[in-house]
This record gives sequence, structure tokens and C-alpha cells, in this order.
Amino acid sequence: MNKWTRRFEWSRASAEPAGTERIGHHYFAFLSYSHADSADADWLHQELERFRVPSGLAGKLTRSGVVPKRLTPIFRDRHELAASDDLGAEIREALELSRCLIVLCSPAAAKSKWTNAEIETFKRLHPEGCIVAAVIAGEPLASDIPGREDEECFPPALVAKYNRRGKPTGKKTEPLAADLRVGKGGRRLGFLKIVAGILGVGLDDLVQRETLRRQRRLAWLAAASLAGMAITSTLAVTAIQARDEAREQRRQAEGIVGFMLGDLKDKLEPIGRLDALDAVGSRALDYYQAQDKSSLTDESLAQRSRALTLMGQIAQTRGDLAGALKRYEEALASTGEIVRRYPDNPEKLWDHAQNVFWVGYIAQQRGQTQEALQRFNQYRELAQQMVTLGPEKSKYRLEVVYANNSLGAVLMDERRYLDAAQVFRASVSAGESLAAGDPRNADYRKQLVGALSWLADSNEYSGALDESLAEHEREVQLLNELKRENPGDTEVDRFAMTAHRTTGRLLASKGDSAAALKELRNSVAISDALFRIEPENTEWLQANAAGRYDLARLQLATGDVAGAASTARSGCDIADRLLQRDSSVADWKAQLRVKCLTMRARIAIATGANAEALELSRQAVRAAQSTPRPIEQRMLTFHARAVGGNALSALGRNAEAASWWQAAVKSLPNSIQLRPTEMEQLAAVESRLGDRGTAARLTSKLAAMGYRYPGSGRVV
Repeated sequence: MNKWTRRFEWSRASAEPAGTERIGHHYFAFLSYSHADSADADWLHQELERFRVPSGLAGKLTRSGVVPKRLTPIFRDRHELAASDDLGAEIREALELSRCLIVLCSPAAAKSKWTNAEIETFKRLHPEGCIVAAVIAGEPLASDIPGREDEECFPPALVAKYNRRGKPTGKKTEPLAADLRVGKGGRRLGFLKIVAGILGVGLDDLVQRETLRRQRRLAWLAAASLAGMAITSTLAVTAIQARDEAREQRRQAEGIVGFMLGDLKDKLEPIGRLDALDAVGSRALDYYQAQDKSSLTDESLAQRSRALTLMGQIAQTRGDLAGALKRYEEALASTGEIVRRYPDNPEKLWDHAQNVFWVGYIAQQRGQTQEALQRFNQYRELAQQMVTLGPEKSKYRLEVVYANNSLGAVLMDERRYLDAAQVFRASVSAGESLAAGDPRNADYRKQLVGALSWLADSNEYSGALDESLAEHEREVQLLNELKRENPGDTEVDRFAMTAHRTTGRLLASKGDSAAALKELRNSVAISDALFRIEPENTEWLQANAAGRYDLARLQLATGDVAGAASTARSGCDIADRLLQRDSSVADWKAQLRVKCLTMRARIAIATGANAEALELSRQAVRAAQSTPRPIEQRMLTFHARAVGGNALSALGRNAEAASWWQAAVKSLPNSIQLRPTEMEQLAAVESRLGDRGTAARLTSKLAAMGYRYPGSGRVV
């Protein structure tokens, strides 16, 4: 919160003798609100501080005291409170020194413990003080209506009755309220109700005097206008012509900007050149930066938001997550305000949903699972709202599919593979329906490819290898069709890179090493071709590194140690490059790093460099701790310790090796579904620890799945 510029000369009430009366207040009002409602708080704060009390009312004595000329100063907390158990000293002192309390009421405020605490504190300090509830969203007293509890906008303390000593009585009271909601009186009348409430005057009196003052001002302006009309009449025609010309120029400019952010962007994206997209976004943003924001139309604000979103995507693709998040959040604030104005416009909801998704995706990349889930659930709600408002538009139905895939991806992070598969099956079904309705629509078929890829991964990790392989084969067939239609589409290449990689991994799991090597090499070749097109694309780089690790693992398993070493080295170089760009990305700083170190350790063991392998394993254990995802941290630790135990065994340090293997087993989370590759590794560790029964049960499960990876039965 803002620090006060000076200290007060008088002592605080807690240090004063009982019964001491305070001489006035430092703040006219304290504005209490949930920080989810910051935009509304900004508006109300500004309106209150610039409001001039009608001269006929200023100086009068009311139940709230002497009516001032201005409603200043207004205190508001502009930052989130610290994560402590009570209000800060400055907030408590500001409440004590405030004449009135204004509460912005919404479902978010009703759930905010800080807003509730501020109300409780004010009521204790000012038992008969002035409190006005400004309703901006939700429904007052909805908690008393079964089934509508989530709509409640009054914080509990607001309706709690306090006695003259500032003690809660256990009874309820109905607060003085002003309704600012659309269709419930509107902002202007609601604002005047707030002013009337805190001044202690009648609303009619305030409205009449405010109207009279405006009429006088208009009369004065009219007289001044008539006096100057003779001078300005000759300039008027010129001004109108200039205005019309400026409007036409602006209309043409915004038409060009709209084309740049629409058709031109859509044509450039398949090419995959970030520099070209960057130029489009930068030019569009430069245009709006030069405009007066207050003069922008709703459509202009929407286009500015699209430019910010595009710039965020480019920054994210280049590995600048902090820069991307800044752009996304700025765009999110703009689209959020537009949606607030037009809550039933599906196109406005669509624009807002894109920014909600991207903010959630950044959270997912950083391993902030709960934040990602919250954003993706909000994204799905917006998508479903779009479908309700425009059921005939497949564009909105497609958003529901994207939202489901996003939620499914988080379920995959939490290793809930069966739950994720259920979500992805629904996405595949919806994608098939869209593609059947418009067979030539490439976007629908790409969406179907993406859903098939996710479903195949969830089936692979849950052990349904044959189903997964069939889905990947269908995915590759669709991609080949798309590639024939548009050979230069890099998005298709990106899908193909992943499809060949996962197909190769599955073929290896089924024991077909030759076919698997071919698929994995195809994946790496596509990755290298994409890198030559756009070396700044971090999404492609991450996939390139992952593909090389899969290839190196199979090369090592089939005895090609030199090939594995070369492939792993290039994968590690890519991982290091990514980590240098942004160390906050969970997959880069933990998963790719641990895979690099453990792969190098396995290769070192294969070449007899066992001491080096042990040191690499120790580094991998440390790197595993850097991920914010608890399950992933424990799984990465398992892999690192399993390989470290092998290195110690090769060095003849058997007791230490057993200790590392035991630590590996203990690091596994309870009640977690292991992937087939992890089951194989655990079986090898248990065998080396002498637990033949557990190893045999795991091996039997793998056999039932049809799992026959080369070298299966040892830690690879």
C-alpha cells in the first residue's frame, strides 16, 4: 500500500483515555473493495474526488456532520494486503481517521476476507458511523435464497448489526445501498445516491441542486457561445471539414490496422516467421499508442487489445514469459472492461477468452497449477457462454474444444491420465463433428489433430499402447493430407514433428526398433527444418530437445553409444539455450535439464566413465528440486537417483548404490499412476534391491500392455 507522506501529530485512539473525542477526520471516506473490482474502484475514486458539492448544500449541518465543498481526501488501498492474519497498521489507522466507509459490493467482495475485515474494523471504531454499500455486481442478500448463494454481493460484516459500543449483536441489519448495476438505476444515479448517503442529505435535494447547477453552467456556456458565434462562424466550416477529413483518415488507418491484425496475421502465421508477425503487431500497437485512449471507440480498444495479445504471443514464443504476461494482462484488462460493457456480445467474449487462456498458459508453463486451472475453467465458462449466445457459430464451439484440451493438459500434469483421456475423447468427438460439417476447413482438421495427439498421449501414459498407436497413425494420416494441401504451413510441420516423435516412442515400446528409429529421426529432421525457418521459436526448440532425448535413449538401448552421445549433446545444448532465455519456465529448468543430465549419466556408464556419471546424477537430483510441481519433482528425483545408483554399483560401492535406489523408490508419490517407461525403471530398481516379487508384478503388467522396449529389464 502507499506510504503516508507525513506522520500525524496526535496519538492513535488506542492510546487515548476512554471517552476522548476526536477532532474531525483526516479522510472523508475509506473506499473498501476486492482487488478483483479495481477497475470500478478506479472509476468511483476518481468521481468522488472530482465531485463539487452544490453551493446550496455546502456548509449545512446534517446527521453526517458539516457538508464540505469537496469529498476529499478519499482513502483506498491500491495494493494487495500482505499475507498476514489481520489488517496492517496503516489500514487500521486510515479506517480510524475516516468519516465514512464506502464498500464496493460484488461476489468477489463478499468472499474477500480483507474487505470483511475492513468493515468489521470500521464498525468497531465507528459504531454509528456512515456506511454506504455500492452494488456493482451480484445480488444483495442472495445467500438467503437457496441455490443462489454464489451471487451474494454483501460481505458478512456489512449486514451484521453492531451496538453502540462497537460489539456485534448477532442480529442482521440492512445497509444503506446504492445500485450501480446496468438496468438497476445506472452509474450516475447510483453515484448521486452514494454522495447523498455519505453527506446525509436527501437524494431529491441533491439531484435538484445538481441539475440546477448544470443548467446554470449550460446557460452560461450558451451565452458565451452566442457572444463568440460571430467570430467562430467562419471557422466552423473549416473545422468541420478538417474534422471530417480527420475522421476519414482515422477510419482508413483503422481499416488497415484491422486488416493487419486479421487477414494479414492469419496469412503470416502458417509461415512461422516471428519477425514478420512482430512487425505487424508493433505497427498496430504504435498506431494506438499515438492515439488519445479516451477517444478510442470500443472497436478501436478491441483492436488495440488484439495487437497486445499478438505481441504477447511473440514474446512468449521467443521465451520472454515476463514480457508476454505483461502484454496479456494489459490486453486482459481492456477486454475485461469491454465485456463488462457488453456482457451478451459473443465476439467481445471471444476476444476476452483468448487473453484469459494465454494468462493461464503462462501459469501452466511456470508450474502454477492452481492458477492455470482457475484461468482455464474461466476460459471454458466463457466458451460455453459464447455457444449459448451464438449456437449456430462453429467458431464458438471450437473454443469449447480448446478449453477442454487446456484443462486436460493440466490433468496430464497432475498424472490423472484416465480423467484426461475422457476430456480428450470429448474433444475428438467435437472435432470430428466440426470437420464433418466443413471437410475443407483446415483449422477444424488441425484441431482434430491436436485432440488426437492429446488423447494418444493420455492413452500411452495409462498403458493403452495399441490404442495410442492407432490414434497417432490416424493423426499422421490427417497431417499428410493437410501437408499436401498447403506444403508451406509450419503449424502442420509442428504437429508432424510431435506425431513422428510419439509414434517412434510407441513403436520402440512395442519392440520395433528399426521403425521407431526412422520415426524419431523424421521428427528431429522436421525440428531442424523449423529451426532454420525461425530460430527464435522456443516452442519448436523445446520439442526439438525432447525429440533428441527420445532418439538418444533408443540409440543407447540398441547399442549405438556414439550416436546416443552425439544426439544427447545437441539436445542438451538446446535445453541450455532455452534456460538462458527464461529460467522461470518449469519444463526448461527442471524437466529438460534433468533429462539431459540423466541421459549423459547413462551414456557415461555405458562408456565406463562411472565417476562422471555419479556427478551428473547428483546434478540431476539438485535440478529436480527446481520445479514448482510436487509430483514432477518427485518423479524427476526418482529417475536421477535410479541412474545414480547404477553409477555407484558400477564403481563397486554397493551399499551406497542400494541407498540411492531405496531413496529413488521412496521418492515416488503414493497412489500415482506410473507411465510404462517408469514402471520398467522401477522394476529394474526393485530387482537390484532384491524385491523380485514387486519386479515380477511390474514386468507382468508391462507384458500385458505389450511393452517390449529394447533392453527392457534394466534401468535405461
